[in-house]
Formats: sequence, C-alpha cells, structure tokens
Amino acid sequence: MGKKKARKATKVPRKQEAAKAQQARAPREHQEIPLRHLCLVCGGLVLITLAVYWQVRSFDFVNYDDHLYVTENPHTEAGLSWDNLRWAFTTGHAANWHPLTWLSYMLDVQLFGVSAPAHHMINVLWHALNSVLLFLVLCRMTARWDATKALWPSAFVAALFALHPLHVESVAWIAERKDVLSTFFWLLTMAAYTHYVQRPSVRRYLMVAALFALGLMAKPMLVTLPAVLLLLDYWPLGRLDLSGPEPRKVGSGFARLAFEKVPLLGLTVLSSVATIAAQGSRGGVVPYDVIPVSVRFGNALAAYVQYVLRTFWPVRLAVYYPHLRDAMPLWQPIVSALLLGGATALVLLSLRRLPYLAVGWFWYLGTLVPVIGLVQVGDQASADRYTYVPLIGVFIMAAWGIPQLAAKWRLPRPVLAAGAAAALAVLCFGSSVQIGYWKDSRTLFEHALEVTTGNFMAHKALGVVLTDDAGEYEAAAQHLRKAIELDPGDAAGYFNLGNALHGMGKAGEAIEQYRKAIQIDPDYVAAHYNLGNVFAEQKELPEAAAAFEAVLDIQPDYAAANNNFASTLVLQGKLEEALSRYRKALDADPNYLDACCNLGYTLTKLGRPEEAVEAYSRALRVDPTCERARKALADLDEQTNRK
Repeated sequence: MGKKKARKATKVPRKQEAAKAQQARAPREHQEIPLRHLCLVCGGLVLITLAVYWQVRSFDFVNYDDHLYVTENPHTEAGLSWDNLRWAFTTGHAANWHPLTWLSYMLDVQLFGVSAPAHHMINVLWHALNSVLLFLVLCRMTARWDATKALWPSAFVAALFALHPLHVESVAWIAERKDVLSTFFWLLTMAAYTHYVQRPSVRRYLMVAALFALGLMAKPMLVTLPAVLLLLDYWPLGRLDLSGPEPRKVGSGFARLAFEKVPLLGLTVLSSVATIAAQGSRGGVVPYDVIPVSVRFGNALAAYVQYVLRTFWPVRLAVYYPHLRDAMPLWQPIVSALLLGGATALVLLSLRRLPYLAVGWFWYLGTLVPVIGLVQVGDQASADRYTYVPLIGVFIMAAWGIPQLAAKWRLPRPVLAAGAAAALAVLCFGSSVQIGYWKDSRTLFEHALEVTTGNFMAHKALGVVLTDDAGEYEAAAQHLRKAIELDPGDAAGYFNLGNALHGMGKAGEAIEQYRKAIQIDPDYVAAHYNLGNVFAEQKELPEAAAAFEAVLDIQPDYAAANNNFASTLVLQGKLEEALSRYRKALDADPNYLDACCNLGYTLTKLGRPEEAVEAYSRALRVDPTCERARKALADLDEQTNRK
C-alpha cells in the first residue's frame, strides 16, 4: 500500500507541471503593441542601418561575379525590355535560375544606369526593409503569447540581423542582390502565413504560395521555408501541442500541419529542379570525385560550428574561405559533431519549457542545409553570405533566452538593456570596419589574404586586379604563380598569368601559359583568343589564324574573334576569306566599329569601292566621330573624282 501511495504522490506534480506548461504555451487573447512603439523601432532600424552602411555610396564594383550580373552582362546593361524579360526567365546564367534577381538589376539600370553607388544603395535599402519586416513579423507572431514581452525581443532580433558583420557580404556585394531580395519575400511569406493561421482560407493560402514562389524566383535558398513554417506552427503560433497525453493525437496534428505544406513542397521541388539544371549546365556543381562525400560531411559539420563561432566572434572575415578537402584535421569534424549533438540534445530537453530554443536551433540547422556543402556549388569551404537567413534562428534563441536567464539570475532590467546596447554598439563598429573592405577589388582581396592562409582564389583575383586595373604586372605575376602553386589544376590561373606576362612584354612566356590553360581546358575560349592575339602581334600569322579558328569552333558568333581572324587572313593575302569573317563579326555585333572599317578596307583592296563606301558609311552611323571612316570616305571620293 505504501508503494502505491508513493506512486500516486509522484504523479500529481507531473500532471500539475504538464498543465502549467500547457497553460504557458497557450496563446493569450490577442493584444496589440502600441503603434508608436512599432514606429519608433522601425524608424530606429532604418536609421541605424543606413548610418552603418552609408559608406557604400562611394564604393565600386568588384571583379568577383559583379561582371556576371551587371558590368559585363549585355542583358542587364540594356535595362528592361520584353527580350530581356524572356531571357531572365529562361537563362541559367551565373549557374542559377533567379529571374526576379535579373529583373531587379535591369530595373536599377533602367532607373540609374550602370552605377555602382546606385546598386549598392539599393542593396542597403532592401536590407533595411528586411530588418523592419523581420521585426514586424516577429512582433505579430509572438504578441499572440504576450504583447508586453514581444516588442523588445523582436526588436533585438531585427537589430542583430541589421547590424551583424556576417551579413555585410550579402549587402555590400552587388552580386548578392539575390540574398536581400529573396529574404524580403521570405519574410513576406511568413507574414502572410501568420495571417492565414489566424483565419485559414484558400485565398489566404494562395497568397502564402504566391509570395513563396516569388521568393524562389529570387534565390532558391527559400526551399527550406516550408520546414521553417512547420517549426513556427509549434512556437510561436501554437498550432502544435507536444504535451498532450495521447501521442496519437500529437502525431495526427503534426501530420495535418505537414500535409498543409505539400503545395509549398511542390514549389520547392520545381525550384530545385530548375536550379540543378542551371548549375549543372554551367558547371557550378563540383563532382563527387573531386570532393568525396566523406570530405563534404566533415566540412559541413565543421562549417556549422564555425558559423556559430563567427556569430559570437565576428573577426577575420573574408570574402572567400578555401576548402581544406583532405587536409582537414580529423579532430575538427569529430569535435564539431559532438558539439552539434550536445546542443541538439539540450534544446530537445528544453523543448516544452523553452520552445524558442528548439525552434531557433532547428531553424539554423535546417536553413543551412542547401548551402552547407553536401551539394557543393563552387569550391569554398563556407561563406558569410550563407548565414543571412539561418542566423535569424540563433538571434531568436538569444533574444528570448537571455532575458529568461537574466530573470533566473535576477539581473535588473537596466543591466540587461545596457548589455544589449553594448553588444549592438560592438556589432556596429565591426560591421563598419568589415564594410570598408568592400570599397574596391584590391582592398577586398588583400584583406582576404591577410586573414586566411592557402587562399588560391584571393591570390588569383588580386592578380587579375593588379593586371587589369593597376598595370602592376610584376606583382600580379607573383600572386598568380602562388595561385597556381596552391591549385595547379585551375586553368584560369595559367590564363591570368599569361595576361600578366603579356603585359610585361614577355610574349613567349605568355604563349606558354595560355597553352597550359588550354591543355587543362580545351574549350577555354578566352585562352584561345588571347593566344591568337599574341601570335598576331608577333606576326606569326598561321599560328594566330589557327588560334582564332579554335575560338570560332567553340563559339562561332564571337564577334571579336571573327574580326581578328579576318585581319590575319588579310595580312596573308586571303581577302575573300576575310570578307566572310568580317561579315560574320557584324552579324554577331551590328555596331562593331572596327569590323565595319576593316570590311571597308578589305573591299577597297579588292577594288569594290561602292561596297567599301557602304561599309564606311555604316561605321559613321555607329560612331559619327570615327576619323578612320571619314578619311577613308574622303580618299574614296577623291579617287572617284579623278576617274
């Protein structure tokens, strides 16, 4: 009998504890946060974001993907048009399918031209808007629990999001417009979902799906959003109660909510297929024989921990972190796995008492899956830009967890507020410094070399900058040789070294490097083209013609290669063959001024002055100030008058 009484005595506190936990989890009657408080926080977020990022208004484009998106992209540079709209929805350019991102760049060019300051400031405005949206969405969701405790944690999350140095890369890098743009639709989808949860209807669900689809068309990073919505169903939306006495009801409730996300998962599948097709066609995905599965898992585990460490100690940040591949010490993935497993166990143990910890942690883990390196796109080990959305989960853990801990330790609220203000001040300073490294390509890659080791990409990119922008060919060659030493299988390294050597006047050595690049990548168009140019300069005409012909075998509509090939044919006396090549150059680029003039010259040599006049006149229509065309037409006119 004594044992039975003891059993009953132990059951009562458990029931009471479960009832108390369930009552704490149940949303209270909806309360509104005062509008003036919302306006003050929103205004503060915008002002502080603009203040920290204001320096980007004087920054330039960088030679790391900005050319793919803006400066060397004829579709973007042409602005909005029906042809460019069709291109945006059908292209896999830059190894991605993100039509809204392309349209965003085109709109910028339409409004401001190809202006680096304008593109930078538009990124900053998107980031500020995202910070405000994040604050409002979190307030709306968590006010269902306690409006008095929703404002400041939500504001702290948004401020961390706005000011954290890890987010600088997504904002200060023009080529990462897709981050800020897709996150805008991510947050709008969350807002629409909250609206749907309050009163479910088909119309409201369609709004969720539409915003989600738009986000996927800005960047496929949103593929994890349906899973995040399922997390939010538990906390803070309170649609899933895991404390029920009947596991079957808990399971059926989870199944119902999961089934609700099936249409969104369908959109995820479509976006994933389009992305894989784009990345595969452009060679963006690294094959498994280059980086084996075991190495990818080890790097993924280490990256998860490294991102958390950088979150709390954001120093020595770089635009590129080299992949260690087989050189990664075995202890790193092992220790990382233990840390991740321990953290996961802790949040699961506190799942009912502190649900925001589990939601924030699984938000972080889940949203990084597409970019953690299991499917390796590019050859970086990690990238700060990948944390733009995932760190929201960590910020949620901090914003709701720290006050709970402070209450347990009975810390006065002023102390807590002072600590939060100090943390944000440190982040402001750190971000300001980090933003400064993005002012130009040289500064960016010199900094990357200062804070990383074995960084072949930074050496290569800095070598290109020193070659193309500064004309410092000796220094460029040193960096490019180091890049080749670190990655001898990269054809671009030899190509860029050839350019530097050509700038130094070492034509023979440049030819050797171009040939090495072609040996690694026989379809390397730029290497064939530059090789042809160097041969032409050296008057080695048959070799030059062969190099240009190799270019045109790969890319028949390459206007400059057709023009230069034709010029070598002219020098060899093959005028009729040259004519067809000049005409092909003009078919590819009707406004190619040199091709117009060269065509006119060749026609003159062939004794066809009427056609030559037409070619030179075309040149003047392209450029009315073209002195070569004016002089040639005057000479032709004089010859006609003599006759």
